[in-house]
This record gives sequence, structure tokens and C-alpha cells, in this order.
Amino acid sequence: MLLPDSVLAAIIAGTATLSASFVQLRSALMREAAGRAPAAASRRRNRLQLIAFCVVVGGAALGGFALSQWLTNGERAAQAVMQRELQARVAEISRTASELELTRGSERAEIESGVLRRLGADGVIVTATVAACRPAAAASAGAGAMAPQAAAAAAGATAVPTAAPTAAPAATPAGACTEAEATPVTLCATIPANATVTEVALFSHATDSNAAWSASRLLPGQEAGQARFAAEYSESAPEAGVRQVCQGFTHWSDRPRVVRIVVRYSLQV
Repeated sequence: MLLPDSVLAAIIAGTATLSASFVQLRSALMREAAGRAPAAASRRRNRLQLIAFCVVVGGAALGGFALSQWLTNGERAAQAVMQRELQARVAEISRTASELELTRGSERAEIESGVLRRLGADGVIVTATVAACRPAAAASAGAGAMAPQAAAAAAGATAVPTAAPTAAPAATPAGACTEAEATPVTLCATIPANATVTEVALFSHATDSNAAWSASRLLPGQEAGQARFAAEYSESAPEAGVRQVCQGFTHWSDRPRVVRIVVRYSLQV
């Protein structure tokens, strides 16, 4: 147990005082006895007393200094031990914090991986509505038929028809789009870069249809309702940890349609 500095000073001072009192008491006794002795013997005794006094005082001073140094060294050693313990505790806390951060990071990665796996099993769904195809307007056949009559009226000629006029043919309705005139549409789903595509399901039906998606599934390259999916899907190069799976769709019907793709994938371990 370490003693405070004030207690140490009091102990040293008390030791010195006690030693000085003892020396003074002995000196007084020796002077009283020396009064009866010859002067030469008295001087020798006085010198011996002075020497003894110096030795006692020097010993007390050395003893106090040694005690102080010993206690100071003990205090320094205790402080060094406490400092080492504190450093060890700080290192342990830092190590625990690092392990906790690593644990959180691994748990987060595991959770994200689980979510991605579940999403891959359910499938990434992309849906789009494709407008009806509108071909370019054909030239009106009636305009060509009216041109001779306008010329005859301008000349003011009157002609007697020799035969009953035949009825003009009915106007031809605007032609429908062809597959070559249709504008293709591309649907893309985003998946992880390290995923492997297991299935690309294709669906399409008219916007006013109430059919379930399960009844509207199509095969790649299959034509249905003047619409067709591409025969194969395409994949983009991985970028920023993801890549895209794209499927082309061509629609040349005069009715709008809703198209849908479902991309399923599995994650590589």
C-alpha cells in the first residue's frame, strides 16, 4: 500500500527529531559527567559527541532519502502496471469492436445474399404496355376517281351517256401493320453479376383481356395475336455488380397489349 507524500514527510521529520533529541540528551549527560573530568578528556569526548551527532544526522538523512526513493520507485512501478493494464484494456476493446464490425458485415452480407436468392427464386418481373400499331395512311382511291369529272365540268361539255354508269368501288379500309413495319420493344431485368439465369418466362395478352398471366404464357419466337417474342434473350456485360437480361418483343396488331417477362436466377456460391 502506498503512503501519501505528507505522511512520508512526517515520518522522516519525526525520525530526525527523535534522533536529534536522543543525541542532545546523551550530550547533556556527557557534559554533566565531563564537568568532573580533566579538560583534555573533555575535549576528546566533545569531538566524539560531534562525530556521533554528525553520523546520526547523516544516517537519518540517508535513511529518509532511501525510504523516499523506495516508495517513489514503488509508486512508479504501480503506475507502470496500471498503464500496461489500461493499454491492454484499450487493445481488447479495439479488438472487440473490430470483431463486432466484422460480424455485422458478415451478417449483413448473409442477409443480402438470402434476399437475392429469394428474389432469384421468385423471379424479377418486368411489365410494359405496348401501344397499337398504326401504319402510314394509304393514298385515297376516291381522289383519283374524282379527277376526270372535275375536268369535264371545267370544259363545260355535256355528254349523253350511252350506258348506265357503274357504281364506284367501295373505299378500301386502311391496311393493317405488317411485322416488318412494327417497332420492336426490349424488356430488361437487372440481376446480380454473379447470378446464373435459370429461366426467362414470357407472357402477353391484350390490354382489355382478363385472362390470368398463367394462361397468357408464350414460348420464345411464338406468334400470338400479331405479336412475337424474340427467339433468344440477351445479357449485358457485368457493371457495378449487376447485369441485365433483355428480351425483344415485336407487336404489329391494332390492339394494345401488355407484355411481361419473369427472369429467375440462382446465385453462385
